[in-house]
Amino acid sequence: MLLLDEGGLTLDALRDWEAAPGPVALADAARARMESSVAAVQRVVATDRVSYGINTGFGAFANRRISTSQLAQLQYNLVRSHACGTGTPLAPGLVRRMMLLKANSLAAGLSGIRPAVVDALLAMLNADVLPLIPGRGSVGASGDLAPLAHLALALVGEGEAMQGTTRLAGADVMQAAGCAPVQLEAKEGLALLNGTQLSTTLAIEGLFRAENLLGTAITAGALSVEGLAGSYTPFDDRIHAARRLAPQRAIAARFRRLLTDSEIHNSHESCDRVQDPYSVRCMPQVLGAVDATLGHARGVLEAEANGVSDNPLVFGDDVLSGGNFHAAPAGFVADFMAIAVAELANISERRIDLLARRVNPNLNMFLTGEPGVESGFMIAHVTAAALASENKTLAHPASVDTIPTSAGQEDHVSMAPWAGHKLLAACDNTATVLAIELLAAAHAIDEQRPLATTPPLTIVHDRIRACAPFVRGDRRLDRDIATLATLLRAGDFDDRQLPAA
Repeated sequence: MLLLDEGGLTLDALRDWEAAPGPVALADAARARMESSVAAVQRVVATDRVSYGINTGFGAFANRRISTSQLAQLQYNLVRSHACGTGTPLAPGLVRRMMLLKANSLAAGLSGIRPAVVDALLAMLNADVLPLIPGRGSVGASGDLAPLAHLALALVGEGEAMQGTTRLAGADVMQAAGCAPVQLEAKEGLALLNGTQLSTTLAIEGLFRAENLLGTAITAGALSVEGLAGSYTPFDDRIHAARRLAPQRAIAARFRRLLTDSEIHNSHESCDRVQDPYSVRCMPQVLGAVDATLGHARGVLEAEANGVSDNPLVFGDDVLSGGNFHAAPAGFVADFMAIAVAELANISERRIDLLARRVNPNLNMFLTGEPGVESGFMIAHVTAAALASENKTLAHPASVDTIPTSAGQEDHVSMAPWAGHKLLAACDNTATVLAIELLAAAHAIDEQRPLATTPPLTIVHDRIRACAPFVRGDRRLDRDIATLATLLRAGDFDDRQLPAA
């Protein structure tokens, strides 16, 4: 069982849970903290002390006092009015993550929400009753309001959800979860809506995908070194130790694990080529920078997954208004990762071009069997170029934009959700580009038979050929590209998942 307590959810634990979801519950210590903050909210109500979101309106209505008799209605109205999301519903895996992160944030005990409300949320999660949450409609401050409103609407028996292929609505949602709809009390609707859980969910998804893409880029790049009859010298540890950049040095070591002794490499030891082009020679430098970017993002997102992004927050008898709902941290790292992912596609596209343009004298132009009569990988490269170009637009940062909302009260926003959506689109494009490189490099290996590549890369080559057999002569490549892209998204070509030589 996964127990939610203050600050205890690592990204590795999150990923393990998502791979094999098990029951989730609040730790006893979390329940005690939550009860303490609820008591503080009740004291605010009893003494009629002005506190934002408890007995005031929201956003531009923050100066409007709300009578004690209307405090529960205030919370319901908040949830109903903010359920304005649009677009395609989020994928089930993203919804599960949002629900878990929201529960984890509330478990810190600073939001003035009863444990029973989080128990109901976790009952939905444990029964795999997933609210239908539109993917668009949040600017990433004051939290991801519209998406989280759709989650809260399902909790109170007025929203929609899916349980497997069954669509549920109204009271049937919570009935499927085995409990009654939540009856909101003071502050609780706001606690459910305020938070960066969509922004963080999307950025974490981008991180997980980007880490796999980096590992796949190492595998594809190493296979291309062999396909191009490239040099192993640029991966020598002495070169990277001199740079004093630990991620670069670590990436070079991962390449050396794949580029062991091979017949292809031995066959061109005495060739007159002095240096390979940058897209081959500089892979440790570029991919090392990608690794450093993802490492930075991982640190930020692990903190954000465990942080409290509600407002106001309850500290003893102090109810403090602040801005933890602003998703700039998630937005910035999502944009940064989009740049890194775009670079993986950029440098891969250049290697595809090298494979197609006969840098290796043992290969024909465009990897054809009969140049002119055949076109070979000519248009596969064009497809890679198109997707790499799309990524350059997707890498433009969303977080440099802001648009005032709520009559100017919320006058600076993060646009972090859009940064996350763009990042995922760039990841999809890059997966396809890397699939094309794997296919082209495997073809180049086949064209150099009977010379063999390294033992680790032979395993990679065999995996490619198991789903995309070698064919000499023109054929449609779209299906092979799609199949390889699906496999690499599942981690089949991540260098970390390959057996040791």
